Amino acid sequence: MSEILVLVEQVEGEVKKVTLELLTLARTLGTPAAVWAGPGITAEAKARLAEYGADKIYVAGSSDLVDHVVAPKAELLAQLVTSASAAAVLVAATAEGKEIAGRLAIKTDSGVITDAVGLGEGFVADQSIFGGGVNVHSKVRKGTPIVAVRPNSTAPVPAAGAGVEEEVSLTLSDAAKATRVVERVKQEKGARPELTEAAIVVSGGRGVGSAENFSVIEGLADALGAAVGASRAATDAGWYPHQFQVGQTGKTVSPQLYIAAGISGAIQHRAGMQTAKTIVAINKDPEAPIFELADYGVVGDLHQVVPQLTEEVNKRK
Repeated sequence: MSEILVLVEQVEGEVKKVTLELLTLARTLGTPAAVWAGPGITAEAKARLAEYGADKIYVAGSSDLVDHVVAPKAELLAQLVTSASAAAVLVAATAEGKEIAGRLAIKTDSGVITDAVGLGEGFVADQSIFGGGVNVHSKVRKGTPIVAVRPNSTAPVPAAGAGVEEEVSLTLSDAAKATRVVERVKQEKGARPELTEAAIVVSGGRGVGSAENFSVIEGLADALGAAVGASRAATDAGWYPHQFQVGQTGKTVSPQLYIAAGISGAIQHRAGMQTAKTIVAINKDPEAPIFELADYGVVGDLHQVVPQLTEEVNKRK
C-alpha cells in the first residue's frame, strides 16, 4: 500500500494525541509514515509512533526546521511527497498545520482540504460547515491529497507498526529561512489536562455570571480531573482566558464527558463540542438549545447544582 505521510505534532519530544489520531486514520487508507521535523526525537517517541501504526518514521533532525517559521516543514513534506510517492499527507488542523498544508499544496501543485472531521475511501473528507449545521463530503481533484484534520475527530487506536527509522537530509531554500524564531517563552503548565486532549471537560458560559464565579466550574473540574472550558460569551466578557474557548472560533474538543454549565448551546459553541461521547447540560432555562444535544440534562441554577455535584464527586474519591 502507498505511504500516507503524517506530520508529527510534538512538544519537547512528547508526541501529541492528535498525531496518534492521524496515524489511526492513515491506517484505514494506506501505510502510515510519520514525519518528525526537527531535533529531539527520543526512543520513547519512536516507540509511541510505532505503537499507533507508523511503519516508517522519517526523521529530519536539522534545527533549521524549528528555527524558522512554518516554511521549512512545508519544504520537507514536499521533498518526501516526491521521494516516497506519497498517496496523501495528513496534518493537524491547527493554525500552523493549516498554513503548512496551504504552502505544501502550492509546492506540489495539489489540492488541499482543511478542517476535515473524517476521511474515507478515495480520500473523501467529511467536513462540518456553517457552525456544524451542515455536513459535506469533499475530495481533492488534483495532485496529492493534503488534508488538515481537526483534533479529536478520530479516536486513537493502537496497532503496532514496524517503526523503521529513516533519516532525511534537507537543504532549505533562502525563502524558507527568511523568517527566524528569535525567542521562545515557555508557558507554565497547570495541573489540569490540556483542553483539546482531556477525557473530561467542564465548561462554563454566560450563566456563570462573573470571573469570580468561574471558581465553581474549576472546583468541579478539579474534582473530576478535568480540563476547564468556556463559551465565547464568557471569554468575550473577560471572565476566562480566550485560550480556553470552546467553539467554532475557539478549540474543538471531543472528550468522553463534556459538562456544559450555564451555556445556552448556540450553534457556534456546539460546533466545538458536539462530538463528545457523553454531554451533560446544566441550565435554568428548560428551552435552552443545549438540551437538544445533551445526553443528560439538569434544569436548575448552576450555582446550586454544580457545588452539590462537586461535593458528591469528592465524597466518592
